[in-house]
Amino acid sequence: MLNSMNEVGRQQWDTSYEWKAVLLLSIGFGLVGLDRWIITPLFPVFMHDLNMNYQDLGMIVATLAIFWGAFAVIMGGVSDKVGRRKVLIPAAVVFSLMSCFTGLANGLIAMLVCRALMGTFEGAFTPTAVACTTEASKPSRRGFNMGFQQCMFAFLGLGLGPIIATQLLRVVPSWRWVFGLVAIPGLIIAFLLFRVIREPLHLEKKQPSDRRSWFEVFRYRNVILTALGLFGAMTGIFVLSAMVPNYLTDYVKLSVSEMGFVTSALGFGGTVGYIAIPALSDKIGRKVAVGGSFIAGMVFLLLFRHTGHNPTVLFIWLFLTAMCVFASLCLMAGPIVAESVPPALVSSAAGIPIGVGEIFGGGALPGVAGFVAQHFGIQSTPYLALAGLIFGFIVCLFLKESAPIKQKAQLSEFGTSI
Repeated sequence: MLNSMNEVGRQQWDTSYEWKAVLLLSIGFGLVGLDRWIITPLFPVFMHDLNMNYQDLGMIVATLAIFWGAFAVIMGGVSDKVGRRKVLIPAAVVFSLMSCFTGLANGLIAMLVCRALMGTFEGAFTPTAVACTTEASKPSRRGFNMGFQQCMFAFLGLGLGPIIATQLLRVVPSWRWVFGLVAIPGLIIAFLLFRVIREPLHLEKKQPSDRRSWFEVFRYRNVILTALGLFGAMTGIFVLSAMVPNYLTDYVKLSVSEMGFVTSALGFGGTVGYIAIPALSDKIGRKVAVGGSFIAGMVFLLLFRHTGHNPTVLFIWLFLTAMCVFASLCLMAGPIVAESVPPALVSSAAGIPIGVGEIFGGGALPGVAGFVAQHFGIQSTPYLALAGLIFGFIVCLFLKESAPIKQKAQLSEFGTSI
């Protein structure tokens, strides 16, 4: 095995393709986040036009998450069978068109259909993009590349999304135009992905030995553990994303502008966490990085919960919380699960934790958070997010290390002992 690793290391790596592919996949995933989350800052504008209420918003958000999760599981396996391009490029086209069609909706049912279809194709895009990034990345840069590929989701979706939405509203005739305009970049990226993305070698050869059953992914311990751990991380992320605005205005008594400033920390902190900590994991190992992220996230979340009317300090603690939680999400949905299975199963394996996390963490837990807020007070919701992080940390203790640098060190030690 060590000889085969050395042989791979001697091969010339196509760095040009690596960076082009990772950059396009990063922008594509950022547009996934933008199309998904831009509806929340626009909702106060169109809710009266379409006779909707906050319960309807919850249904819209949950519907997308549930379909995203279900089809991440299904299409991850399909991508391993039919190829990356046949899933990735049509998915980018359709989820972009669904953003445009969202702007044409005239009621709740039409809106739910559009968002369900958007979730379907964004769910298909996500594990396939993870697999493409894994295959394009040199192993020593895999953690950084996967963090970079995923960081744009937080940056565009949660960081810049509200700014883009509100600024476009100042220059377009109607909120409906905003949904149409944000669809255009997705169609451009789909064309560029068509020009750039290659199929991995094992799919191009189509060797019978590379054909594996989707159920085989469950033989690998890290696949099950990352699914459970991602549920904990996504509980933290989605509960905070859904409840922090009301927590800040209703409990901490910030103004709307102060609340917007503090809430933006979720997106900007998540962006830093996506890049910095996975890159660090290339050096120190995945298990240490994800465990440390969960612990630090718990500490920062408690500090956030016990900070009063101080927008700057609240921003700092929320920024650091998001940095740690998004880093743990990235590591478990990306390098850890991708490195734990054979190349022919990467997309299938990535779809499992993404699907479980989305369906339960993204679909069910915001509803639980709403129940907690209604019956125990909005100030109790950060503790629900904290419970998710505690659960995720306990799960990550049982992960098997997957970082190439750690695997190489273990092989070296084995060779020395022999």
